[in-house]
Amino acid sequence: MEDTPEETPTSHMPAESDQDGPSLDELRAQLPGFRIWREIIGDRVRYIARSMHRDIGPHTVVTADIDELCAVLGDGPEQPEPASLQPVTAGGPNVARMYSYWIGGKDNFEADRLAADSVLADFPQVAEVARSNREFVIRAVRHVAAHGVTQYLDIGTGLPSSPAVHEIARQADPASRVAYIDNDPVVLSHARALLATGPRVVVVPGDMRQPGAILGSPKLRTLIDLDEPVCVILASVLHFVTAAEADAIVTAFITAMAPGSFLVLSAGTSTGTDPVLIDRLTAAYQDAAAVTGRTEAEIAAYFSGLQVEPPGLTDVWAWRPDVRRRWPPSGARILGAVARKPASFAAAASSGIRRAR
Repeated sequence: MEDTPEETPTSHMPAESDQDGPSLDELRAQLPGFRIWREIIGDRVRYIARSMHRDIGPHTVVTADIDELCAVLGDGPEQPEPASLQPVTAGGPNVARMYSYWIGGKDNFEADRLAADSVLADFPQVAEVARSNREFVIRAVRHVAAHGVTQYLDIGTGLPSSPAVHEIARQADPASRVAYIDNDPVVLSHARALLATGPRVVVVPGDMRQPGAILGSPKLRTLIDLDEPVCVILASVLHFVTAAEADAIVTAFITAMAPGSFLVLSAGTSTGTDPVLIDRLTAAYQDAAAVTGRTEAEIAAYFSGLQVEPPGLTDVWAWRPDVRRRWPPSGARILGAVARKPASFAAAASSGIRRAR
């Protein structure tokens, strides 16, 4: 495992618990594979555990609750998380860690690298398309922020990468508020590290297949006002659920958005993608996720009733690129678009999703 940088001494405080429950010394004795410490930054206290071995996960856990730290690391009372949270394991490939690996991230295990490399061996363009998707999200959030939107829901956020959504949005308005939602405990533990940047960021455990639970989450509702415009981000996640589930997810979030809200959406498409690649991805992910390739027409139907921003639904690399780019290798496509919900939007418009099949 790579060396981890030492944290700033000014943020370190004595490593003992101030609340009922195990002390940090007790946790260290029970979990010798982790470095565990406490930090105090202003009036904020957080507990951090970091794996000292690549084959022991999760890599990093950041939380303000020592009982939650115990639960995530497998020692102590379980927290009331959604039943649909994925188990933490280093034994098999993980969708978020594989994607992070493709875009240059370092939080991955050998199983993730082997699975990701098995795809790249015959389809090296997958890494380029993944990076293009990440760049699309950055440009799309900047575009939405320029329209004055200050609230963001990043659904299926994945492992954090810089710049994060809140960092991009705050370039336009420092008061921007962001909720990161995921059902992967590894992703959640990493995303909680974003809370150290200050208020107006929350991390919400949730499965996008249960949009009602996400939208009704007290943690989300204390930060996000759904009666005001919000930007919902569904970036490269809908192809990991069935077609019916994807349709229901998009319909639920669009319905919940106030007029003036934006949808940022990207999804892998079967149109122009080598069928062998779809089979290879399905095999690589093993039981971690399904892979559902939707046609370009089906993805376009997600935006029924919305005002799609120019240039419309395109390959993610072609959506308002910052610089001119060469045409990427063929055989792997992710499509993306940004759309605004008009005041005249009718819930019936979402029926276009079903008609496009």
